[in-house]
Amino acid sequence: MGVSGCGKSTIARILADRLGYRFLEGDDLHSATNVAKMASGAPLNDADRLPWLRAIAREMREPPSREGVVVACSALARRYRDVLRDGEVSTYFVFLDGDSDVLRARVAARHHSFMSASLLDSQLAALEPLGDSEIGVRVNFDQSPETIVDDALEHLGDPSE
Repeated sequence: MGVSGCGKSTIARILADRLGYRFLEGDDLHSATNVAKMASGAPLNDADRLPWLRAIAREMREPPSREGVVVACSALARRYRDVLRDGEVSTYFVFLDGDSDVLRARVAARHHSFMSASLLDSQLAALEPLGDSEIGVRVNFDQSPETIVDDALEHLGDPSE
């Protein structure tokens, strides 16, 4: 989880490979309306996000999800993470966090099909770090992807336990 440019998709893919889990790109489940809205530079609101988050939650629980799934998703606010958890106690969040200037440089240097660089400020304003009662770890995104995944796995421990 984290804002645009923090490396969610890259980290989630590597983490899924290391764990032998299925990878799910949350962006692929946005509606055409949401994509058009973001592409125009307008941030999503909760009414826009809720069907998208529910679609991700459903996909997380689709067979063969019992083998495990790693999802790349912004999950900026606790209420969004609550939808993803949907009563599952085994949902673990890796919060990719760091310096906003690094994010701005990353976002400016890349081309994303619909995530406009102008949306970064609204994401940063909406971002709620993991709460004390949420299961997960905060990892600085300004290091190599392998180091980020190593840090996340160190905190995760053995997911089969």
